[in-house]
Amino acid sequence: MAELARNLLISPDEYLEGEKAAKIRHEYVDGAVQAMAGGTKVHNLISFNLARALYGHLGGTPCRVFIGDVKVHVAWDWRERFYYPDVVVGCEAGDNDPYVVEQPKLIVEVLSDSTERDDRSDKFYAYRHLPSLEEYVLVAQEMRRVEVYRRETGWDLEIYEADGEVSLRSVGLDLAIAEIYEGVLETP
Repeated sequence: MAELARNLLISPDEYLEGEKAAKIRHEYVDGAVQAMAGGTKVHNLISFNLARALYGHLGGTPCRVFIGDVKVHVAWDWRERFYYPDVVVGCEAGDNDPYVVEQPKLIVEVLSDSTERDDRSDKFYAYRHLPSLEEYVLVAQEMRRVEVYRRETGWDLEIYEADGEVSLRSVGLDLAIAEIYEGVLETP
């Protein structure tokens, strides 16, 4: 039975149509669909804090900030994927699909035990195929730690910790780590 389920693949169009009516979100990886687990309050607060700061900073620009329920589409060679990043910034005027960002500039994933491995490996590998993507950011939940990968540096890692500032060059924002973790990991 498991072998049968593993071989049932659907097209991207079938996935996108089904996702419009789905009660839970699913990610799509090369024909396979996988339900997403729910997040924690901490995960949600960190995502919200980042989105709020980005939204305030990007007001009056063509850039838009999306959180949680908007997909990013990645396609290369024969592969095709749709992911739901925690926060995504798109700045392209022609990116008009109401459900999908095709040309993200910045993608943020808040790490959790169930997603960290995939966020660091498969998703990161896929996201690097997006010509528009300038930065990929991973944010820890258990400690004040933000990892930034930039296209301009060959995707080398920069780590920001404790009470410093995170430089999000793709959108010209220097953001205090304390603001990212506001209401989550407060300093005593």
